[in-house]
Order: sequence, then structure tokens, then C-alpha cells
Amino acid sequence: MAFQSTKTLILATRNPGKVEEITSILSGLHLTVKSLLDYPNLPEVVEDGQTLEENALKKAREIFRATAVPALSDDTGLEVFYLGMKPGVFSARYAGENVSYADNNRKLLAELKNVPINERRAQFRCVAAFIGKGVERTTHGVCPGRLLDEVRGSGGFGYDPLFVPDGYEETFAQLPGNVKNSISHRAMAFGQMETIIAEYFTHF
Repeated sequence: MAFQSTKTLILATRNPGKVEEITSILSGLHLTVKSLLDYPNLPEVVEDGQTLEENALKKAREIFRATAVPALSDDTGLEVFYLGMKPGVFSARYAGENVSYADNNRKLLAELKNVPINERRAQFRCVAAFIGKGVERTTHGVCPGRLLDEVRGSGGFGYDPLFVPDGYEETFAQLPGNVKNSISHRAMAFGQMETIIAEYFTHF
């Protein structure tokens, strides 16, 4: 399989929501941004790390190793203070393997049933990882907020319909994409990563 390498970046994800969000955040770099959706024959990366950073690095390393094209990945978790910072690294599979976003949201709502609003503090944490020739970097972003007792909104993905970021009354699923992409955990992590990637491509 041939891979385009000049000014091309591969996002190590097949999640359409992530692809859209990250591509929007990095639009100022004027790169050709691909994802694993463009390369269906690339292997699925098993996310078996114990931390977000381990998973993010593993995904980027394996895709860079397979393609020799700079790879960018992230791992993101929702940390609920009342639940001892769970689901955390297990956010995507909180309700089990191969479950839907709705399944995860239902489980979270069940675990927070009757928990008062002032005890429903949570934060999204994102670790982004970039792997290129001779370069391995990570960046971090955190977005604090609170969880509702029902889903609201149809935008975004994952736990977005439950999460209200500090300073707002709407959930991530209700906020316009440009607003979410300016305040989110992923925006913070990839905003820092933008500088790293821009510097890398000035040399390659």
C-alpha cells in the first residue's frame, strides 16, 4: 500500500466525530489530513494502556510504524469526581465492549442517580500524541464542568449530551461546533500540538 507523505498527517482514529473535530481544530495548518477511515486495511490498534497517555502514544507509534507518515492520535476520558475519577481511561467502553454512546450514557446516569447537582462535578481530559521522524511529543488538555441528569442535544459524540462545561448552560452536544472547538479539552491539547506539528513540517 502506498502512502502519501508530503505535508500529510494521519489521524490514528476511525471515529468520524473525532476526525471532524480534530480536522477543524488543525485547519490553520493547511495540511492534508487523513485518518484511518481512508486506510481500511491498516490494523486496529488495541487500546490496552492503563493511562490515556499510554494509549495515545501506542496508537500514534503503530500507525507511524505502518505508514512512515507522521501520525497524530489522542485518548480522551471523562473523569467524574463522585465516582473516583471513573470512567477515565475506560470511557469508550464503560458499559462493555462494542457498546454505543447511548449505552455508556445510560450506565453513567444510572450510577449518578439521585446524586445532587453540586456533587456531579466532572472533567474531560485529553492527551494528544504526535509521532514523526525523530519526534515523539504529547500534549494535555482538561475541560471542567458538570453532568446533567438527562441527555440534551444532538451534536458531538460520546458523553457530550451530558456534559456542561464551566461558564455555559448548554451541553457540548448543544453548543455550536466552533464554540466547543474553542473551549474543549481536545481543543486545548491539539491547540498546543498545532505549534509542534507546524514546526515539524517546516523541516520535512
